[in-house]
Amino acid sequence: MLNGMSEVRLARIGEHLEKYVASGKLPGASILVTRLNEPVYYFDTGYADVERKTPIARDTVFRIYSMTKPITSVALMTLYERGMFQLDDPVSDYIPSWKQLRVYESGDGASMQTRELTEPMTIKHLLTHTSGLTYGFMQNHPVDTLYREKQVGGGRGRTLQDMVDALAETPLLFDPGSRWHYSVATDVCGYLVEYFSGEPLDSYIDKNVLQPAGMSHSGFKVKPSDRDLLAACYSYDPSGYKLQDDPTSSAYHHRPSYLSGGGGMVSTIDDYAAFANAMLAIDGEDCMLGLRTREYMMSNHLPHHADLAAMGQSVFAETSFAGVGFGLGFSVVVDPQNSAVLDVYGCAGWGGAASTYFWINPQDLITVVFMTQLLPSSTYPIRRELKTLVHQAIVEPADAGVRDMLTDMLLDEAMPDYDGEYDDEPIKH
Repeated sequence: MLNGMSEVRLARIGEHLEKYVASGKLPGASILVTRLNEPVYYFDTGYADVERKTPIARDTVFRIYSMTKPITSVALMTLYERGMFQLDDPVSDYIPSWKQLRVYESGDGASMQTRELTEPMTIKHLLTHTSGLTYGFMQNHPVDTLYREKQVGGGRGRTLQDMVDALAETPLLFDPGSRWHYSVATDVCGYLVEYFSGEPLDSYIDKNVLQPAGMSHSGFKVKPSDRDLLAACYSYDPSGYKLQDDPTSSAYHHRPSYLSGGGGMVSTIDDYAAFANAMLAIDGEDCMLGLRTREYMMSNHLPHHADLAAMGQSVFAETSFAGVGFGLGFSVVVDPQNSAVLDVYGCAGWGGAASTYFWINPQDLITVVFMTQLLPSSTYPIRRELKTLVHQAIVEPADAGVRDMLTDMLLDEAMPDYDGEYDDEPIKH
């Protein structure tokens, strides 16, 4: 048994992943489970690059796509902690061209009708995906079409400034705060990081999130020393999968002009586990955020403590909806029974387009990072399966272990010569 988790039960995770790879569903995969900030289980199987027969390894670099969002959200909140803004500040205070934003009402193209907002969009709306923004790839609404036409969300030579300029002339999908909808909102958060810090997004994140967390192999491009470690990316094909991005010629080897705070980073499994554990940290002296800020981010901020199912169905998201709320950059489990997964109240996490996934279980002091490279993430229900496989391996609660650990730490600091026994002499006042 490792930190209250059964080694026999943990082994079921690897057996399950091997079936995915052996059946041709995934090219390769790896998973890292930690408890009390200590690794209790690591497993990898299959290839990082099928064509070159390069096996997945502990130092493989992965495209994490939307798992960039929690990192960017943390970066923005480091500036909040410094008093640079308030969460209920209107976004237009910092992007003046957004003062005249309007909301879609009907029609499309030249006949599209819009109206005034019922309330201003705030920074908190951006962090919680209740801003009224959308993604062009949704392809489900006339506003989505405008995003594609205006290249909102990137494109050759595009920048974050180009994005906010285009959005200034594009109607919102709905009134801010009235619905939850997955969107480019975290890219806008990245723009605000640049605004408040006066630095490029990648530079600020590196100094204020990656370095404090010890994430030396993460960033908006693959580091030159890691060039040969980038995995290939694949997309689903009826026969299994096909190559989508060759690691030898990937654009991820170059710094992009559009620094996507919503989906532009690469990382390794240990790096991202370091980020997750920094969010969970018990001893947070050197953490990127204070304890209360981290707790605040990983609590449900949806109106009336609703779950996503009650806030309108987004066409796509990196999470299920029932029993799951949303914090400041993280999904948050608010009703495990309603989620129909073996889950725990307060679990926070998110996933990426290439089927990567992570979660933080603050009740059991567990973090989990899963890496693979298969687009789209909705291809298989592996995230739900992994939740069950990890949580079924817990055989002892974490509180006793934490109590013993903290007691030992305090005793070591306060009474370095304590030998485990007290004498009978009464305490003198």
